[in-house]
Amino acid sequence: MVKLRSKKLFKTSSKVGICSGGGDGGGGGGKCRREIEWELRPCGLLVQKREAIGADESKAMINVRVSTGLRWLHISISATATFGELKVIVSMETGLEPREQRLLFKGKEKEDGDHLHMVGVKEGDKVLLLEDPAIKERKLRSIGSAMKAMEIKGSCPAAIPA
Repeated sequence: MVKLRSKKLFKTSSKVGICSGGGDGGGGGGKCRREIEWELRPCGLLVQKREAIGADESKAMINVRVSTGLRWLHISISATATFGELKVIVSMETGLEPREQRLLFKGKEKEDGDHLHMVGVKEGDKVLLLEDPAIKERKLRSIGSAMKAMEIKGSCPAAIPA
């Protein structure tokens, strides 16, 4: 039986970069080094880790203006939120349930799973809120049938002579 040794092809971290000038306080030539970190992706690809320049990007809040037809709502929401999460916030303001809402951005209806930043929603952008016509029609029918039932019940005692 032959035993194979695995060779380490890549370092987990490397040192690169030279700073010019003597501003580092060491006084010894002004060199400084920065470590490069590597990560192994699930597919087996070894890549350099991204630097977290804007670590708070995921927590960045944007203000979105939502038009309900009658009034404007100013909503502050995370840039990485979904349209479904926006519907939940709008439902708190308007009383319309999320399943009754249709949100349009740049003239196109957006799905609940679409992320705001991926679609291109930025600070101060407008989103149009429409009530789903099928659900609105069902509501009106149920209200109409309830009204008819009340009229029938209300007119019966008056129609019978006492």
